Amino acid sequence: MEMLRRSSVFAAEVFEAFDRFPTDKELVSQGKALCRDFIQARLQRAGLGWSKQEHGMSSTSAGRMSEVSATFLRLGDELEYMRPAVYRNIARQLNISLTSETVLSDAFLAVAAEIFTAGITWGKVVSLYAVAAGLAVDCVKQSQPAFVLTIVDCLGEFVRKTLVTWLKRRGGWVRTLFSTFYISNKRIMWFHNTSIIAVGLNCANCTLSSLL
Repeated sequence: MEMLRRSSVFAAEVFEAFDRFPTDKELVSQGKALCRDFIQARLQRAGLGWSKQEHGMSSTSAGRMSEVSATFLRLGDELEYMRPAVYRNIARQLNISLTSETVLSDAFLAVAAEIFTAGITWGKVVSLYAVAAGLAVDCVKQSQPAFVLTIVDCLGEFVRKTLVTWLKRRGGWVRTLFSTFYISNKRIMWFHNTSIIAVGLNCANCTLSSLL
């Protein structure tokens, strides 16, 4: 009977957790944590010595968010495999010098705005994270590791202003991502979205050129 009671309590806690929709602040915090995980994975893959802990950055929490992080990375791998040139040498594609946080912030937000001009999809969201990670690799290679924090903060601000409402309508990062990408026929979106990102980078480059 005690085991049955504990099982019932556990089930109730699980349902309560999934029935509770995340707050705006939680969605932004989770989005930034996902970005930190994505960036660290790409820096490690590039053989660059850098860790979140050394720079005062925490990882995603355990449980379902860690699963979301792993899923993000797998989807990012797929995108980068299909169009590797899109997600490398981001700073050069944008024709910017990584010597100013302001220039970096403006460049990243310009790319984000161009990518999502025609609406929001999960393909675009993961692609934006891949762009952020590619830009972070550029920063570390050019001896600007502190700028990685700027990229994470910029992405968090973009999530707050642009993605939070979209995420809340779909139940948050966990519910939406798993319900979307565990359906195989959704994967066709990737080919279309990689082209969108390339166009977004080019448009952002033109926009920045007119401003700088």
